[in-house]
Amino acid sequence: MNASDRTPADLLRSALAADPARPLITFYDDATGERVELSVTTFTNWVSKTANLLQGDLAAEPGDRLALLLPAHWQSAVWLLACSSVGVSVEIGGDPAAADLVVSGPDPDVLAAARACGGERVALALRPLGGRFPQPPQGFMDYAVEVPGQGDRFAPYAPVDPDAPALTVGGTELTSAELVARAGADAGERGLAPGSRLLSGLAYDSWEGLSAGLYAPLVAGGSVVLCRNLDGLSAESLEQRVASERVTDRAV
Repeated sequence: MNASDRTPADLLRSALAADPARPLITFYDDATGERVELSVTTFTNWVSKTANLLQGDLAAEPGDRLALLLPAHWQSAVWLLACSSVGVSVEIGGDPAAADLVVSGPDPDVLAAARACGGERVALALRPLGGRFPQPPQGFMDYAVEVPGQGDRFAPYAPVDPDAPALTVGGTELTSAELVARAGADAGERGLAPGSRLLSGLAYDSWEGLSAGLYAPLVAGGSVVLCRNLDGLSAESLEQRVASERVTDRAV
């Protein structure tokens, strides 16, 4: 983190400049056996493509509100950083009817709720390797179909205001600057430093989960081992993962 970093997008740019090849997110889904590792470079590429989709195809602007209806997942982290890059404010589990845009996972009940959004609707299949839906949900853009053709570099039409609302979770609204400061404080409390590996099995529906599963490791120059459905893993298997992934801290 540089002293001038005041938005999550700033943090990602600093990470890319410092060590683009290092791992940033290692994702496990213990219900499917999926494992994927994204370097800073690869993650930034996904963020740029998604931000271009947001700003271009979806016509999102700074100040727009996006309801994010996704679990803890590497693609959820991509959307959070893409929104930060454009200046779109994200509400975790927000009311689609009150949002300008909605991003939904594949659960039928979640998709049904997301249809209340009168703006653009995007659906993610959350399949391994970012796979698309076999049959796209009616009324939704299939993220996996649209994002590959987007540009690998992103430039916002308007500068992102660090003091504008950026994230609402658990009823608390944070500006970009407040988010970065809070994540920095969390990283300090955990003793995270460059090279730290934080294993998180927490959901993305609370600040604690978002901080451990993305923001605090990003601030610190570390990385996250993000685990979905971790409760399906035995204690022995968890310890094996901790060892193989060189985990230095846990949030489970």
